[in-house]
Amino acid sequence: MSKIKPSKGAPYARILGVGGYRPTRVVPNEVILEKIDSSDEWIRSRSGIETRHWAGPEETVAAMSVEASGKALADAGIDASRIGAVVVSTVSHFSQTPAIATEIADRLGTDKAAAFDISAGCAGFGYGLTLAKGMVVEGSAEYVLVIGVERLSDLTDLEDRATAFLFGDGAGAVVVGPSQEPAIGPTVWGSEGDKAETIKQTVSWDRFRIGDVSDLPLDSEGNVKFPAITQEGQAVFRWAVFEMAKVAQQALDAAGISPDDLDVFIPHQANVRIIDSMVKTLKLPEHVTVARDIRTTGNTSAASIPLAMERLLATGDARSGDTALVIGFGAGLVYAATVVTLP
Repeated sequence: MSKIKPSKGAPYARILGVGGYRPTRVVPNEVILEKIDSSDEWIRSRSGIETRHWAGPEETVAAMSVEASGKALADAGIDASRIGAVVVSTVSHFSQTPAIATEIADRLGTDKAAAFDISAGCAGFGYGLTLAKGMVVEGSAEYVLVIGVERLSDLTDLEDRATAFLFGDGAGAVVVGPSQEPAIGPTVWGSEGDKAETIKQTVSWDRFRIGDVSDLPLDSEGNVKFPAITQEGQAVFRWAVFEMAKVAQQALDAAGISPDDLDVFIPHQANVRIIDSMVKTLKLPEHVTVARDIRTTGNTSAASIPLAMERLLATGDARSGDTALVIGFGAGLVYAATVVTLP
């Protein structure tokens, strides 16, 4: 018989507070059009994007995360010293080690909280939320801070007509803590590594270390391009529309609810046409509020779901206690979907 004592965690976990940070610089499509042959109408019709936010030199991954986290902690009414773990999802922190989560935990004033980064692309927030729920219920942390943050403007090829207009910067954070009733449903998550080539970094970092840049892509001025995110748009679109609608339905089934029981739908803000197609496939009722934050924020990868959640609550389009379906999907290809009660 095992001598290990049982964990003393909470019966359930819930999101207690949410916060967001959007860089001060707002970038309209006209700026993007300076380097690609396209039009404002084409960008809006293909993606729904009108503007996006780009970070300035002082708006680092850490700085944006601290701002968003401070708002989430205030919203939850939890002091940073009570946070037992900080989980940061990002693909745009360029130091291999240490994890940016450790700097964020220190700057927030946590009491030596566990801190680590995860790399799960646009599904990263869902992955982090699932880990946080497990920690709270298992008892290894009473409160967990989950952050999705990106500076994708650093990984954008502004001369790539297929992707230059897509990406934005920002940070979103939530505080996860104990609950006496179910408020974060089972997560339906997974990966399809055979499709990894559809979204990827153009050039690996080690190519620059080797110093052989003879066959690397060049910009219009003949300089070697910095690594950027590239994707096969049509393949990603088809996968997201058809496969992710199935995953979203599985998350509803796992939570034991139907589309009629939903109040809010918060999908990853990848493309407004993907969002609209998922709404149609899922047959969501008219009363369900759908996040379309992408119009003014662009695709912020791991930050997109918490940023969209924060905006819906701030504008009153969603309310505390609403039942929301959240789903993230992206590079890997990876995905994660769950049903939550909004804070």
